[in-house]
Amino acid sequence: MKTKIQKLACLCCLSAGISVLPVCAQDNAQEIQFDIQAKQSLFPVQSTMYGVFFEDINFGADGGIYAELVKNRSFEFQDALMGWIPFGTVKIEEKDPCFERNPHYVRLSFGQEITQTGLENEGFKGMGIKAGESYFLSTYARVQSKTPVRIRIELISESNHIFETKELTVSGNDWKKYQVTLTPQQTEKRAHLRLTLINPGTIDMDHISLFPENTYKKRPNGLRADLVEALKDLHPGIFRFPGGCIVEGTTRATRYQWKNTIGPVENRPTNINRWFYTFSYRKFPDYYQSLGLGFYEYFLLSEDIGAEPLPVLNCGLSCQYENDDMDEHARLDELQPYIQDALDLIEFANGSVSSKWGKIRAEMGHPAPFNLKFIAIGNEQWGSIYVERLKPFVEAIRAKYPDIKIVGGSGPQASGEEFDYLWSEMKNLQVDLVDEHYYRHPEWFLSNAKRYDSYDRNAPKVFAGEYACHTDTQANSFLAALCEAAFMTGLERNADVVQLCTYAPLFAHVDAWQWRPDLIWFDNLSVFKTPNYYVQQMYSRNKGTDVVKLTRNNQPVAGENDLYASAALDKQTNELIIKVVNTGMYRRSITWNLEGFADGKRTAKVQSLQSLDLGNTQLVPTESSIELDVPKAKLTIKPFSFSVYRIPL
Repeated sequence: MKTKIQKLACLCCLSAGISVLPVCAQDNAQEIQFDIQAKQSLFPVQSTMYGVFFEDINFGADGGIYAELVKNRSFEFQDALMGWIPFGTVKIEEKDPCFERNPHYVRLSFGQEITQTGLENEGFKGMGIKAGESYFLSTYARVQSKTPVRIRIELISESNHIFETKELTVSGNDWKKYQVTLTPQQTEKRAHLRLTLINPGTIDMDHISLFPENTYKKRPNGLRADLVEALKDLHPGIFRFPGGCIVEGTTRATRYQWKNTIGPVENRPTNINRWFYTFSYRKFPDYYQSLGLGFYEYFLLSEDIGAEPLPVLNCGLSCQYENDDMDEHARLDELQPYIQDALDLIEFANGSVSSKWGKIRAEMGHPAPFNLKFIAIGNEQWGSIYVERLKPFVEAIRAKYPDIKIVGGSGPQASGEEFDYLWSEMKNLQVDLVDEHYYRHPEWFLSNAKRYDSYDRNAPKVFAGEYACHTDTQANSFLAALCEAAFMTGLERNADVVQLCTYAPLFAHVDAWQWRPDLIWFDNLSVFKTPNYYVQQMYSRNKGTDVVKLTRNNQPVAGENDLYASAALDKQTNELIIKVVNTGMYRRSITWNLEGFADGKRTAKVQSLQSLDLGNTQLVPTESSIELDVPKAKLTIKPFSFSVYRIPL
């Protein structure tokens, strides 16, 4: 029998287009039987399984799901005109600002001695514009001259063709909001915006914004509808936000602070993105967070996609990879504001409209509570400095909100001395769940399909908070997705231990990414779902309600004969759901011994991902049905496949 390493060598040959011996396409003659106790529930599958994790990496927020098209709309980047191309007389000012927490604004002056004055905005690798749809250009402005100032607003194509023009007149010396509706009749993937003064005068402008009307649910300050729909189609059980390393920040000053992300969007202070400068081959010094997508919007998004919200908060530590200097971490006697932030967040999410933070939530448009049940403290922290900071958070949250489930961390690695130490400490602190992360190679995912079979059933539960299979190229591929599917049979089989899981990262802009693989790729107009996406979707749409026992020779099906399998009962639809992964080159003839089924025939619905091209990045599931004779059902499992069978009881 081939070892997993040898088998993966063959997998990689196929994914590279290298021919294999004809024997690889033949059936395997060995008889294989799965014994499935179809109607005997072992334990429930949590509704929170198979969720999504959002982090503003790869332009996932600004330039991604957050529908704002203007980069640096409030002139608050370190270089205040970054993202803008000024022409004529253009200055940055901050005297008598429109917004206290975003004090910078732009002053434009135009006179007879100047040919033109104005600004162009490049957007996020351009601006995606769709023909026939409406776009709202808004700004806060005032004039410094005695007469009104007229502004020409233009949308410019990538080839420098003007395809939409409107005018705006600004009058008065006080800050006021102005809005113009643009309705272009041309589709452009990489358009940009130009503002030009038409008549002489001086004008101040701030928060120059361009939003599509067709955001998700047409909400002002809304989200890209196609990206939200892609999340909703996953049927996620949990939604973890806003990061990740974003939560830690590179320094204490740049950590993510949720209170800066609520209230009027114009007055949310810009923050530099933790991923602004990463890896030697991709640099984004203009990567900032407008925080227009803030905690209120994250909670709304959780509701929209039907997932439980799981916010992650800073524990007093900035990124430990970046900082050995303890001055960049909060001392223990400085922790109280961080702890209060956690308590206040729970009140913001769940408090009555008469409470301080519940009132703010209501004023933002959501009087009803968000029913927050989980909170995570810290991201990939490690060592005793994490444990001693986590402890007072746990004590304070338990005292005030005993029903909130607390998620602690096991560090950035999936094993080793530090991992073992943190797990021991998480047990001592009695957190509810422990966040485990693993970005590993295909062999690791296959050999760890039994990872949770031996976990302590009385310990805190597991949250697989970040995971993805990384091949040598770290590109999305069917090979990576297939190995993830095999590994996830172990998550389902151990649903009494693993109660949350989220693939990572979620989004990547095709023209502005720092990390791969990613679940969903997009450009300024379109969405591209990966094979990894469909693996997650096939699990989340078919998780069932209860795990049932599936074995071969009384052992879990987790790698022998290249097969991985798990089974669940769906009490809501009265169906047995069987998931089978074949990571090998052989077709497998299998008999399912469906204990509890009466003699007869059943029509099973089948959804499959299958390809001999393991480098395939555009594979989508197929759907079919098959007739099975039960209780001894015979069928063939195709090579390199992940299939889900739904069988009526």
